[in-house]
Amino acid sequence: MSTLYIIGIGPGATDMMTLRAKEALSKSDIILGYKTYLDLIRSEYPDKEFHESGMREEISRCREAVKLANEGKNVSLICSGDAGVYGMASPALTIAAEEGFSDVEVIAGVSAANAGAAVLGAPLGHDFCVISLSDLLTPWELIEKRLRLAAEGDFCISIYNPASKGRKDHLKNAVNILLEILPPDRICGYVKNIEREGQVSGTCTLSGLAALDADMFTTVFIGNFRTALINGHMITPRGYKE
Repeated sequence: MSTLYIIGIGPGATDMMTLRAKEALSKSDIILGYKTYLDLIRSEYPDKEFHESGMREEISRCREAVKLANEGKNVSLICSGDAGVYGMASPALTIAAEEGFSDVEVIAGVSAANAGAAVLGAPLGHDFCVISLSDLLTPWELIEKRLRLAAEGDFCISIYNPASKGRKDHLKNAVNILLEILPPDRICGYVKNIEREGQVSGTCTLSGLAALDADMFTTVFIGNFRTALINGHMITPRGYKE
């Protein structure tokens, strides 16, 4: 019986991929994914058949993966980070159910929040949330609401998709919303190209975050009221007790 593996390959470096993910890829006849992510692993699996597609083709990619699995192929559908966090697991599982295919395995990966946090130190040491600023699938009004509520709850916040060519001001707008509630000197951090060539990281204040030259490959971190910079690391204590 064939299997459809839905795999999060992590932030990009092959040594950040889980052993279970590597095992599933080795078992697969065909690997599908966004071209940028396939290029990160292509050299590791030279004997595999690769099917690549572009941005905003996620649904057709899922349908192709399910079709190939239904035809008896072992198929890996990959995405960056973790497949269940803004990844391919949700649409692929839904489409597999619609097509009556049940032999599906979701394999966890290291998300950008986890990998980026490790670069900075420990910014997510207490309660945190992850918010994407992409409004392609989520209304901006709802994103604004979630930002305000996260700030009011004093959550550490990890922000995905802070900016793109078509959304240059989204991070600046988000910062302005957060500044309605949070102090301007709240400690923040960022990591670009996590575990890939050209990785850049740093820390700043919330007021300074608006000027960050961010893109789709940048992950932003906003601390809570106890987050501090210690020996160059952004650290959020595990609890509030002094």
